[in-house]
Amino acid sequence: MTISFHADFDGGNIELKGGDNGRFDLAIRPDSASHHYQWFYFRIDGAKGQPLELRLVNAGTSAYPDGWPNYQARVSGDNADWTCAETTYAGGVLTITYTPTTDSVWFAYFAPFSSERHTALVAQYAAALGVRHDVLGHSLDGRPIDRLRFGSGELQVWLYARQHPGETMAQWWMEGALDWLSSPQAGALLGAATVHVVPNMNPDGSARGHLRTNAAGTDLNREWAKPTAERSPEILCVLNAMIESGVDFAMDVHGDEAIPHVFIAGFDGIPSLSDRQSVLFRIYTESLDLKTPDFQRQHGYPIAAPGRANLAMSTAALAERFGAVSMTLEMPFKDHDDAPDPVHAWSPARSRKLGQDCLSTLSGMLEDFTGR
Repeated sequence: MTISFHADFDGGNIELKGGDNGRFDLAIRPDSASHHYQWFYFRIDGAKGQPLELRLVNAGTSAYPDGWPNYQARVSGDNADWTCAETTYAGGVLTITYTPTTDSVWFAYFAPFSSERHTALVAQYAAALGVRHDVLGHSLDGRPIDRLRFGSGELQVWLYARQHPGETMAQWWMEGALDWLSSPQAGALLGAATVHVVPNMNPDGSARGHLRTNAAGTDLNREWAKPTAERSPEILCVLNAMIESGVDFAMDVHGDEAIPHVFIAGFDGIPSLSDRQSVLFRIYTESLDLKTPDFQRQHGYPIAAPGRANLAMSTAALAERFGAVSMTLEMPFKDHDDAPDPVHAWSPARSRKLGQDCLSTLSGMLEDFTGR
């Protein structure tokens, strides 16, 4: 049976450059109108029992080449259960070695989260008792920017994910967060807060198989200072809704290519930094660290110097504009080295559980936020 490659589906990304006898050269397609690329997702048919050597020959010039050492590609025989495939990186080439046990086999940078799954997720919670759904606006390709609202309290909480569409662990996190918000455990939080959830900020990039940008090649997490309808309508409509509601707490959910840890980045360096913001941020991160081994506070991004925060990024922009306790949660494409899993590495299941733990931690801080 002839071996064939396919990426002409939602989120798909790969180009076949050549090869035979199980050894193939592949290239990752850059985001539209952008130099960024790193996300890949493709299917191989007709290779059952055939040892494969898949060489991603342009890995060395990808957006984050430091993401490849010690990284393991994900593989699935059913496009649902994803495990690690033997992966090496040398000379700018990422090589995946695997022998399929099924006629069709999927490979991906991380377990994909499809547009179809997103639509089903929104429909599930939009129909739930007490949940309000609306469309804040539309992407450049005309896709809805969905918001789900839980609770009716005064504290305004915003959760949003996939500004960078290839960071699919962020939407797996959202599944866990939404599950927790619909559970009895959420009662105290939803009595004190209104929780706004935007599960996918960049549906165009998600469908197109992009790593980092929208349909115009725009990095949405560099648009929060001056979003426009032409470049970043996704940010414009969400920011307008935030202005209408106010923001007290915000979590921007991401994945990091290079750092093998789960961590949180804050808003140090904003001009109006207050002691209250800093104290609440410290309490939150310390509490989350105590709650789960799938989080740590030793490794992360450098802290911005006073007055040097990038106000075009959402976490700093919301902290400065609203006085919010805002933060960027980063999960790894590699593994969380503090609690490694040699079979799955960082995974959808761990992302979902972290979403639950993050909201449980926030619920435990209500007195700190409200003073009551």
